[in-house]
Amino acid sequence: MDKLREISNRVSEILKNKEQTISVVESSSGGLISAALLSHSGASKYYMGGQVVYTARSIRALTGLRLRELKEKNIRSSSEPFALLIAQKGCEMYNTDWCIGETGASGPLGNGYGDPAGYSCFSVAGIKEKTNHIYTNSENRMENMLKFSEKALEQFITIIDT
Repeated sequence: MDKLREISNRVSEILKNKEQTISVVESSSGGLISAALLSHSGASKYYMGGQVVYTARSIRALTGLRLRELKEKNIRSSSEPFALLIAQKGCEMYNTDWCIGETGASGPLGNGYGDPAGYSCFSVAGIKEKTNHIYTNSENRMENMLKFSEKALEQFITIIDT
């Protein structure tokens, strides 16, 4: 948790210095990205909102699309295109400069889409966009959730700090 807090502190400082805002839409990280960003004083200056989308119902509420419709658009729930879609929706919903989107399989089992435990896709949308993924090769749920959160925030730093 210390590493996550250290990374989120850097994000917090950058966002405050640039006077930019962020939202988060996450799934298998379970709210840890948001919690890390909110753990710093002054978070209300940059953090505008977020949500955990963990079920088909919550995905539909956010995107307006059923899983079948996402499949027809060739977007499956645990993929880089889906991570980007939810990040774009987060920017729109919360009217933020940036949004981090995250989705995957924290474990100890894989998800219903065939991804193994330890697999996560994450994205940044807003001023710039980028997607990426990680595979930890671990079934440890909590460790995976922390690693997913760290990697998503590290990617954000590389984008915003350039």
